[in-house]
Amino acid sequence: MDSSSLLSLLVLVLLLPCSLDTRYARAIPGEHRIPGFLYTRSVGRCTPQFWSSRIEAWPIMVPQTSTVSKVFGSRAYERYRSDLTLLEATRRNDDVENVFARLVKEASAALLNSYARKGFPYPAWRVKTLVIQALVSAQAAADQAQLFSLANQACK
Repeated sequence: MDSSSLLSLLVLVLLLPCSLDTRYARAIPGEHRIPGFLYTRSVGRCTPQFWSSRIEAWPIMVPQTSTVSKVFGSRAYERYRSDLTLLEATRRNDDVENVFARLVKEASAALLNSYARKGFPYPAWRVKTLVIQALVSAQAAADQAQLFSLANQACK
């Protein structure tokens, strides 16, 4: 075998498992996969990324145009832009360094899950209460965002 044939075979062997994984990913109910370069990334049905993708209709109780301040109350109005919508909150990408951005992102997904997913551990009123309580400090916001994130990722 010459070197170009060997290289072609190597590329085929490396790319074949990736294409098979993407093709069979749809067979797993409740899981949405986003293709990557040489991998696929899972996006659960309850994560902020899932809700921001609009794959599934949002619950009637919280339309995509609902503002964070109207849904979570006056303390959220003080912390976030008054016109920040839940859809924009789930799409945020500034949540790595900013704990309050992470809180609103995960809390928005948790609120949607509380309405749309049977068995989600937080009812809607509890999500709203926990957000208001978490806005008192950066540490409280980080802790609550982590708890919401765990619940969102574990949800089916």
